[in-house]
Amino acid sequence: MRILSYNPGHDGAIAFLQDSCLEFSIEAEKDSNYRYSAVSVTDVLNAVGELSAVPDIICMGGWWPRDHHEFLFGSHTNAGYRGLSREGAIIDKGKLFRGRADYFSSSHERSHILCAFGMSALPQGTECYALIWEGEMGAFYEIDHELNITLIADVLNQTGNRYGLLYGLADPTFPKDGPYPRSSDAGKLMALASFSRRSTATEKERQLLSFLLDGPYRKLSDYEALSDMPYLDAGLEDPEFRDFAGIYSDAIFERFHHVARAKLNKRLPLIIAGGCGLNCDWNTKWRETELFSEVFVPPVANDSGAAIGTAIDAQFRYTGNPKINWNVYSGLSFRSGVPSDLNSYDVYSKNNDRVADMLANDLILGWAHGRYEIGPRALGNRSILAAPFRDETRVRLNEIKQREQFRPIAPVCLDEDAEKCFGCDHDSPHMLYTYHARIGDLAAVTHVNKTARLQTVTSTSNKELHELLSAFKKRTGYGVLCNTSLNFKGKGFINNMTDLEAYSIGHGLDGFIVDGQAYLLKKSPRYQAYLTSSSRHKSLD
Repeated sequence: MRILSYNPGHDGAIAFLQDSCLEFSIEAEKDSNYRYSAVSVTDVLNAVGELSAVPDIICMGGWWPRDHHEFLFGSHTNAGYRGLSREGAIIDKGKLFRGRADYFSSSHERSHILCAFGMSALPQGTECYALIWEGEMGAFYEIDHELNITLIADVLNQTGNRYGLLYGLADPTFPKDGPYPRSSDAGKLMALASFSRRSTATEKERQLLSFLLDGPYRKLSDYEALSDMPYLDAGLEDPEFRDFAGIYSDAIFERFHHVARAKLNKRLPLIIAGGCGLNCDWNTKWRETELFSEVFVPPVANDSGAAIGTAIDAQFRYTGNPKINWNVYSGLSFRSGVPSDLNSYDVYSKNNDRVADMLANDLILGWAHGRYEIGPRALGNRSILAAPFRDETRVRLNEIKQREQFRPIAPVCLDEDAEKCFGCDHDSPHMLYTYHARIGDLAAVTHVNKTARLQTVTSTSNKELHELLSAFKKRTGYGVLCNTSLNFKGKGFINNMTDLEAYSIGHGLDGFIVDGQAYLLKKSPRYQAYLTSSSRHKSLD
């Protein structure tokens, strides 16, 4: 069975399942398009170009309704945002391609749940709990052995929006009469929360907490005494605001934790989806509660997984099977070629020992290999790589990325070194949990609170990156590198040679590697210094 599915909202994607296997997920923001984009005609054409036959089913994920009636009941073409019953799906038999394909739509709520369950390692028929927390929803569910979904508690609506709104409070550039935060603010607040040095709110902070978390979601200008609101336009460097960011983050988590302790008492597995599932600190806290036998978060926890979830829902409806085989590297292949000005580069054939030596000498390199990662986290196929030892490297990486210096840089680590370096004794392949750095030598990848958002790598999960990490370990003694996404500011991963060349020259990379072939910029002072160093005789001769 062939199922083509798309998410019509932000973080748009087109996913294709064939015989219960994810063949691809094309995300609208990738290939240097704007973050959080909706699906475009180009994405549709790219998806069609990947197909070898007409799909049996074409799906549209449920999305935000045009009016309150549609929010509650959907429409004849859109199953709407919320809804748990499988009977709420819309099926038009033989509607498309002259009757050769059916049309299917189910709710956005179900897309999150089915995505998380279908991609998890939980066998079909496993009873579990689900937590969906995202911009609009914040709720717990129970799933029985027949995959009937029961709402346990709506804990906090607009969870993600409430979280991100606090960042806008302190940021002088955010309009206080705006009803929603900017899409990127939640991730930035997650970084700032780690700077918090206290856990107790003052009286004025408790009033602010009540305004932000109690009752309906409101814009900042609805505060009774806006001019007296704590941290109003205080700036993101304000240490007291950073303290409160941690208090606020903990307060939101505790609202959900309180409900979980009271109502989720069967010690079942927990699956998590929604954009808040990208909050690594919260994911780690759920594991540490020991309320659940295990915790699973898909790498596409945000709406980039909604198309996959709707496709899984359709597969379940037609075949009774809600499980899929998948690989995180299921995006489009890199559109390679020769740089436009090849004379600007020294070009080297594949040699991981050479690249490892360059990285050990503080060169910062782009790394593009194979198909891009699904989801928003760079996992070694569209990455910027660097040595993990010096805090100056973190500063330079944030300058290259054109982003705030409070943002941490994540480590990628050989699976066998993860426990020694980060206290992680299991696979953590998708950069969804935080761990505590155990070694002081890894300053570039250790956040201010000594945590690290870790990705582990095996020879099976990413063979090329594993080989490079192994070479770097042979060279330095550490199988760890800095790993941050290869993208222009505000855009998704770079996926073609033209953009990669422009980024490298314009943003200060020392060079890049595409499918093993290295291009080093002759104009890079660090590269020139490297050429004259003693390392040249070890790696270039």
